[in-house]
Amino acid sequence: MKYTIAAATALALSAAGAMAKELNIYNWGNYTNPKLIEKFEAETGIKVTITDYDSNDTALAKVKAGGHGFDVVVPSNSYIPIWVGEGLLMESRPDQMENFKNVDPVWVDVDWDPGRHYTVPWQWGSVGVVVNTKYYDGDIDTSSIFLDPPESLRGKINVVPEMGDVMSLAILYHGGELCTGDKEILKKVRDTLVDAKQHWLGMDYGNLEKFAKEDLWAGVNWNGSTFRMRLQNDAIRYGYPKEGYTLWMDSVAVLKDAKNVDEAKAFQNFIMDPENAALISEFARYANGIKGSDAFMPEDMKTAREIIIPAELVDKGHFTKPCDPEVQKIYTRIWTDLQK
Repeated sequence: MKYTIAAATALALSAAGAMAKELNIYNWGNYTNPKLIEKFEAETGIKVTITDYDSNDTALAKVKAGGHGFDVVVPSNSYIPIWVGEGLLMESRPDQMENFKNVDPVWVDVDWDPGRHYTVPWQWGSVGVVVNTKYYDGDIDTSSIFLDPPESLRGKINVVPEMGDVMSLAILYHGGELCTGDKEILKKVRDTLVDAKQHWLGMDYGNLEKFAKEDLWAGVNWNGSTFRMRLQNDAIRYGYPKEGYTLWMDSVAVLKDAKNVDEAKAFQNFIMDPENAALISEFARYANGIKGSDAFMPEDMKTAREIIIPAELVDKGHFTKPCDPEVQKIYTRIWTDLQK
């Protein structure tokens, strides 16, 4: 009887352990479709916990500090080489997973993760300007909207506090190249940003409702986020600065010190399924990089200006990239001046 009880107890403990599978995801705020997580949990039995962050720098600092408890993170392309270089990511080999065949070839041999040994596409998009056309009837495809704003918009502008995005727009506005170390260009960038700030209401994240309710009228924003604003307020438009704008892709990576490695890899494989990738896009309103997902996407995404870049402005987009450390120090000094 003792043996039988012991065996039954061991079996019960084993079953409990099997049911206790979990996954801790560290992702940008308001960026993960609850339907996607519900489906993943239902199909795998893995319990998911999501913790939000508001910037690439926040996520990087948190994970480098250790003791975080996360398994998965979703960095932007320009930061992935930093994560890899710091030894923070596991080489989880998405390229050997069952659903990797669904990744659009355009997104396979990328500069930031050649052959996709570490990361899986999550979403990609652009950084441009958002404008409420009720209060502005001029050209929306220009960074002058926040760098040299018209009287009608002053005091109602918000600029997302993402250094790389804002610095890049300002550099391109002045005819420079991304990651430039040209002192003349950078002086113009610094002076322009500092002077323009007096006309901004704030530098905050999470402004969807403020734009929808018209507490804010213009600013720097991402395309998918602006799409979601327009769905609540039809006067809102997204502009692609003709002086140049940046492109980015966020990708899902497994952390080197992940406790739930198999579960993390299962999630990477799961989101490379076209129907699941479409769920990601349906919520946050960005393109995803997975072939066949279009068939499952909302109809309004197939023609939206926020998703389909106007042909005449396609070549004005530039993918962000890591800058040399010395150049990055200059950018940080400019950014610090802007925060004063």
